Amino acid sequence: MRSETSIKTLTKMAMMATITFVGIYAVKVPVPNGYVHIGDCMIFLSVLLLGAKRGALAGGIGAAMADLLAGYMHWVFPTFIIKYIMAVIMGQFVEKIMPTMKWNWLIGAAVGGIVQIILYFVADTVMFGMALGIADIPGNVIQTVAGIILTGVMVGLFNKSGIMGRLKDI
Repeated sequence: MRSETSIKTLTKMAMMATITFVGIYAVKVPVPNGYVHIGDCMIFLSVLLLGAKRGALAGGIGAAMADLLAGYMHWVFPTFIIKYIMAVIMGQFVEKIMPTMKWNWLIGAAVGGIVQIILYFVADTVMFGMALGIADIPGNVIQTVAGIILTGVMVGLFNKSGIMGRLKDI
């Protein structure tokens, strides 16, 4: 029975990593200095479906793979770390800080998103200098806000239709 649960968990993690990858790699909206994608939404959903640690791992792997296969090799490790931290922060709000609050995921996603923006600024500044770090902030803000809004829409639809509970139980 234990190995069956492990196989189910690994399968769900692999599926969410793949969905995150596709959300980043295939769905791109150009903005100055880069592009916005729906991957953050998929990472937030990963946390809601898999929990903080597993959702963060799936999201980080999916995002890092998108950078790897898109030719952004220099971003693979920073992206993995940044997305992982963003997701763990969200998961802490959902699981530990305010587990009974109805919109805990939203507060967690907002705090995690702010940390993501700061960490991408730091990574940009270290790799390319302060000017690019500052120039990338608006795109990172747009991406984070879009991810939170899309997650809100999907969570609302999934909860209303009962899909969220069924996806957690699979």
